[in-house]
Amino acid sequence: MNNWIISGASVLGGEPADIFVRDGVIADSAPDSAQRLDATGLIALPGLVDLHTHLREPGREDAETVETGSRAAALGGYTAVCAMANTDPVADTAGVVEQVWRLGKDAGLVDVQPIGAVTVGLAGERLAELGAMATSAARVRVFSDDGHCVHDPVLMRRALEYVKAFDGVIAQHAEEPRLTVGAQMNEGDTSARLGLAGWPAVAEEAIIARDVLLAGHVNSRLHICHVSTAGSVELIRWAKSKGWRVTAEVTPHHLLLTDDLVEGYDPVFR
Repeated sequence: MNNWIISGASVLGGEPADIFVRDGVIADSAPDSAQRLDATGLIALPGLVDLHTHLREPGREDAETVETGSRAAALGGYTAVCAMANTDPVADTAGVVEQVWRLGKDAGLVDVQPIGAVTVGLAGERLAELGAMATSAARVRVFSDDGHCVHDPVLMRRALEYVKAFDGVIAQHAEEPRLTVGAQMNEGDTSARLGLAGWPAVAEEAIIARDVLLAGHVNSRLHICHVSTAGSVELIRWAKSKGWRVTAEVTPHHLLLTDDLVEGYDPVFR
C-alpha cells in the first residue's frame, strides 16, 4: 500500500503537521485506507542526493554492491546516488556504465546514476569514451577520475571542451600528485611534531586554481570533489563571482575532524 498519513513531522523550517501520501505522491487530503506513521519529533525533507558514492560493483563485490549500497542509501533518506567510476573494470565505456545503471534499476531502491571516467583506466593519458557514455542508456552527464587527478592540463581542457556538447560536468579530484608522494596527513604543526610526511594544502589549491581558470576559459562545467582547505573555498568563491559554472562538495570528516586527533592512539583517525 502506498497510502500514508505521516503525522507530527516538521517540514524543514515549519511547524509539525500531517503529510498525506496517495499512491506514493504527496496529496492535499488524507487518502482512503491509509496507514499512519508517527513521525513526532522528526523533520521531513525531500529525498537526499549523494553526489559521491563508491558502489564498487563490478569487480569489488566483496566490499559493496549496487544493491547493498542502494539499500544503505535508502535507509539513510537518500533517493538518488551517483556511483563513482573506480570499479574493476573501470566505468570508462558505455558497456560498464550501462551495467551499473541496470543493476540500480534491478535493485529498485534508489536512482543510481553512474559517473563515467574521464580517462581510460583512470590512467590520465587519453580521454575515455565520454560521448558513448553520454548517449548510452545510462545517459551519463558527470565524469570523474576520482581517486586520481586529471593532472595533465591539456587533457583536462579537452575533457571540459568535450562535455559541453551534452552539458556534461567534469568532477575533479584536486591533487597535484607530485606534491603528495608519501604523504600521511595534513601538512602543518602536528605533522612536523609527529614526524609524519605532510600533505600540503597547495597540492589541492593549485589544481583548483588551474581548473577554474580552464573552466572559465572554455565556458564549461566543473565540479570539485571533497574540498578540504580554506584556500580552496576562497578560490571556488572567486570563480563563482566571475559567473563561471563551478560547484563543489565537502565531506563530514573534513568539516568535523582536526589534525590533533591523529596524536592519540585511536586507529579510527589514522
